[in-house]
Amino acid sequence: MNPSARTGDPTGLADLTGHTGTPPLPAAERFEDMGLPEEVLTALAGQGVTSPFPIQSAALPSALAGRDVLGRGRTGSGKTLAFGLALLARTAGRRADAKKPLALVLVPTRELAQQVTEALAPYAQALKLRLATVVGGLQSGRQAGELRAGAEVLVATPGRLGDLVARRACRLDQVEITVLDEADQMADLGFLPQVTELLDQVRPGGQRMLFSATLDRDVELLVRRYLRDPVVHAADPAQETGSGVEHHVLHVGGADKFAIATEIAARDGRVIMFLDTKHAVDRFTRHLVASGVRAAALHGGKSQPQRTDTLERFRTGAVDVLVATNVAARGIHVDDLDLVVNVDPPADPKDYLHRGGRTARAGASGSVVTLALPDQRRDLARLLTDAGIRPRITKVRPGEPELRRITGARTPSAGPDGGTPASAGRDRRGGAPFRGMGTVPGRPGRAKNESRKSAEARRTAEARKAARVRRGA
Repeated sequence: MNPSARTGDPTGLADLTGHTGTPPLPAAERFEDMGLPEEVLTALAGQGVTSPFPIQSAALPSALAGRDVLGRGRTGSGKTLAFGLALLARTAGRRADAKKPLALVLVPTRELAQQVTEALAPYAQALKLRLATVVGGLQSGRQAGELRAGAEVLVATPGRLGDLVARRACRLDQVEITVLDEADQMADLGFLPQVTELLDQVRPGGQRMLFSATLDRDVELLVRRYLRDPVVHAADPAQETGSGVEHHVLHVGGADKFAIATEIAARDGRVIMFLDTKHAVDRFTRHLVASGVRAAALHGGKSQPQRTDTLERFRTGAVDVLVATNVAARGIHVDDLDLVVNVDPPADPKDYLHRGGRTARAGASGSVVTLALPDQRRDLARLLTDAGIRPRITKVRPGEPELRRITGARTPSAGPDGGTPASAGRDRRGGAPFRGMGTVPGRPGRAKNESRKSAEARRTAEARKAARVRRGA
């Protein structure tokens, strides 16, 4: 049994650092000292990447030498280039036949697949390597066409790749370098049978690299089955949870929770806010928009084009608040994001670490704020202890200076009824605006005896009125 499962360690760090295989090659302080192709060095300089992150310094020399690699690193630590540059450099100069990629990167989500593709594209282009991306939610015919045209490097989610392999639109028997990125989430999402079926089809004896923020039992099975004497690179736990991150738990009352969340959303600057369900995300987003906040929803119920558009609007500043379920907890790279808010506390330590990993990326600073109702505080304290987090705990109410100091909260420009700002975050009776959300009973977003159609028409009118208020009409 995995020791981390016994100790409650969500990171599995003891297993990683306890590995006693062949030692890794010495770390390199500069990209120029790693033996990377000149084309890659030129592309790195063109992208403004001047010095490697710690995980790149440690992992790249061994990866470039063809060693199997087991790495622990959260998104934002630089691990994409840690495996990606080695994969590209070792594939350079070869040409793939139709439907037969030479290198494969498996990731759990569409967003992460797109992020990995975007991160590797400049270096693949410099080496004249063709990249293809295969994910669900987009036309499979077009993706199959890319594979028919030939692609040396394939970035894929397990479900869609499994479909294409079953339809004989892709063959994996020429894949010599395989990367599993965010392996723990692939296990959490139930992709393990698909992952193992795909890995059993790649060329035997090839190079394997596995990166995971945590190492629990399912991930350990992958390591033992598919990696041969891997070199291990595990960052310091403090670095992994973000040494530049402040962690806050705000004790709130049930009647105040969403008023406080609304004031935080109305701050200057971007923020990601996590809620438990798609329904809750959609309702809270509608409320924020009606309150004068530029917000958008992201969850698994959205189509891939909708999700891509929402993320792009958030990255470019057209949207200030991204309201999301755990679908956004991994694979979203947004620069200069300094606040993540758990409106609903996460279910386990891994979820907390991955949600918090959206801020303080690449050595920057940021804050993770979790709202806790009275009946959630004991479980949350235990969860944070298991995650190795010591938060600052503050009791707050709407409008208080301490809430503003911690989060930058401010009064939104319009109430949910398009009226006075003071009404934002509360219904007309002074309570929480989202009945049926969290611990507040009742029907969501509808007045007593109001039909669903009437409620929808009222919300549409409220949103339009709020938009006119924002435009000064």
